[in-house]
Amino acid sequence: MNPLFQKIILDQLRKQRQASGSESVSDAYLEKELRRLEVGLTHLVKDITLIVAGVFSAGFGLKGFLLPNDFIDGGVTGISLLTALVTGISLPILLVLINAPFIFMGFTQIGRAFGIKSIAAILLLAVVVGLVEYPLITDDKLLVAVFGGFFLGAGIGLAVRGGSVLDGTEVLAVWLSKRTGLSIGDVILLFNIMIFSVAAWLLSIETALYSILTYLSASKTVDFIVEGVDEYMGVNIISPYYEEIRQMIISELGRGVTIFPARGGYGESSKELNEHRVVFTVITRMELARLKRKVATIDPRAFIYVVPIQDIAGGVIKRKALKH
Repeated sequence: MNPLFQKIILDQLRKQRQASGSESVSDAYLEKELRRLEVGLTHLVKDITLIVAGVFSAGFGLKGFLLPNDFIDGGVTGISLLTALVTGISLPILLVLINAPFIFMGFTQIGRAFGIKSIAAILLLAVVVGLVEYPLITDDKLLVAVFGGFFLGAGIGLAVRGGSVLDGTEVLAVWLSKRTGLSIGDVILLFNIMIFSVAAWLLSIETALYSILTYLSASKTVDFIVEGVDEYMGVNIISPYYEEIRQMIISELGRGVTIFPARGGYGESSKELNEHRVVFTVITRMELARLKRKVATIDPRAFIYVVPIQDIAGGVIKRKALKH
């Protein structure tokens, strides 16, 4: 933040604090408040940028590919597209009306900030679909299914990264999963099976099949956007040579390491349990084979288990480039 702006904000915070009855205001407190304000503003700008980019990407997928070729997608967007094709009602109106109950549900299920961002995102998408003119890219059905799904999925994924949704299916899935024995993935799958079955009945089986391909393309793109290209892995290594392994990870891979104590669970009494040290680090999928090879040269009998990580913030892995 610009030093002049920092000084102005600090002065305002000091005046507000003194006006509230606090006689003295520490510099540490003011700096903490300034940091909180700066972080909040930075995240807000980032979220708005991601949501706007997502809306225009989704609009391109809809108007440049799917709508001119009478294709549909899964989820609430698919219902809106199918309803528009059958009834002739304007798609922007349907996007708002059909998503409305799910976004209202999101206020209680996820939070107020999420609900406000999602309402703004869906309203903006309706405006973009209604007013922005996109070029017709192709009428080849395979290209429409793949790239229409790609741009729509990219838009949905960017909106999710921005803390909102363009499709209320996930909100419904969260709500139903809490009240049934189904997982979120099961709910979304059943929801889409019903949509594509109706599409096959009302339109044609061929259209439904291409629409399933559109959905698969969009779904994989959403995963790619939300989870990222790196696919982070959390790796746990149990070995008596933990110090050598720690040094290797730091010096050769350039990654941070956490060491925590553990006790072996193989034994009938606590006296038989051995003390261990577990080495934990976060790497990318591309580094996993190299890490295993390096660990094997130190301790071929080391116990390694890997868990997927959806996203990370900060730490060494975000600051350093991959080493090969």
